[in-house]
Amino acid sequence: MPHKKKRSFLLNVLKKQCPKCQRSNLYNEPFMLMDPIAMPHRCKVCEQKFEPEPGFYYGAMFISYIISSFFYLTIAAACILWLGWTVNQSFVLIIAFAIVTYLWFLRISRSLWIHIVVGYDPNFIDHRENN
Repeated sequence: MPHKKKRSFLLNVLKKQCPKCQRSNLYNEPFMLMDPIAMPHRCKVCEQKFEPEPGFYYGAMFISYIISSFFYLTIAAACILWLGWTVNQSFVLIIAFAIVTYLWFLRISRSLWIHIVVGYDPNFIDHRENN
């Protein structure tokens, strides 16, 4: 049975799938607003633990801060420099963007963090496919 071709790192992060086998979702579906970061304990395909140790996703908090800050400050700079808005006007827009994108940035940063730590296993064979 041929191995599955490795998907690009960034695409797999954005699809929020297991970093080891690239087949199952990192998050429980359907999306629940009351628990937006609910994850299964293990991958359904390769049994990779999604939280290898307590406090594992602490580093994702910093990634989320960096990504969202860059995104929001870019919007603020564009509004102030090119559109001539005041700082207050641009911050109203940033708050609106933050409300809409907060959970997406949160999930993407956690996905990126586990992808940095857990690598793709090209030798993984899904034995369920042979049955």
